[in-house]
Amino acid sequence: MTDIKIGVVGIPGKWSTEALADVIEAKTGYRLVTDMAAVTLDLETGSVMYQGQDLCALDGLIIKKISEVYSPHALDRLELLRFAESRGVKIFSRPEAVLRLIDRLACTVSLRAAGAPMPATIVTEDLKAAEAAVERYGAAVFKPLYSTKARGMCIIEAGANARTEIAAFAEDHPVMYIQQKLNLSGQDLGMVFLGGDYLCTYARVSQSDSWNTTIHSGGKYAPFEPDAGLIELARQAQAPFGLDFTTVDVALTDEGPIVFEVSAFGGYRGAKEGCGVDAAAALADHVIAKVTQ
Repeated sequence: MTDIKIGVVGIPGKWSTEALADVIEAKTGYRLVTDMAAVTLDLETGSVMYQGQDLCALDGLIIKKISEVYSPHALDRLELLRFAESRGVKIFSRPEAVLRLIDRLACTVSLRAAGAPMPATIVTEDLKAAEAAVERYGAAVFKPLYSTKARGMCIIEAGANARTEIAAFAEDHPVMYIQQKLNLSGQDLGMVFLGGDYLCTYARVSQSDSWNTTIHSGGKYAPFEPDAGLIELARQAQAPFGLDFTTVDVALTDEGPIVFEVSAFGGYRGAKEGCGVDAAAALADHVIAKVTQ
């Protein structure tokens, strides 16, 4: 037990947030789950207040989740935490690093610049360019720039209805992120890293005819043992972001392994249920060591 105060930024009541707060409390005797929707930044006093607690007075903060739903507003919440960081609070992962991952396009640009293999992808506001991409790919996954667990994504196939379906998607998402639909063989992988070091890999296995394997769509976690080459691929993908904890989403396709994205927050439950690894406890030890050094 220590006298340090480390809070958890997350969604009160959610499994991963509460699991992380539980382990922090067990190791330090202090517990604070912070809902960013109720946080107030006061520039005059230099405080970031949550339920009477100035977050700037804490020794550390772990960002488990910044918002239930991804949107540009999540970037504003990270700016509040960036202010707390400027006042000396150690934050894991750093808000500036997380900022680069909330927007799918920002993550993609960084991954591609680092040479990560990715599905064929175009980003455009041009409906004709989108239609040409669908025709070229045969079938494409249209993805919102801000979403998690495949929410808001849809498949559009080449054919007579493609133009109408693309126009409907563009009404809500004028900047269209379009990826070639690939055969994932019913699963994809979550490769977990702590402080840049490899921790474990779990698979998300589809249990239905859903095109995606997310748990949100009924997928189940399972263990998976990657070879050294796959681990190195994922290590290189997450390295440019400098995150304290993350999961790299990788799929094994007919053309070889590809990287979909690097998660801003990582998957604790997948590590626990798929690999039997207590990632929350491992991250807590990592953070306590950083805060007390």
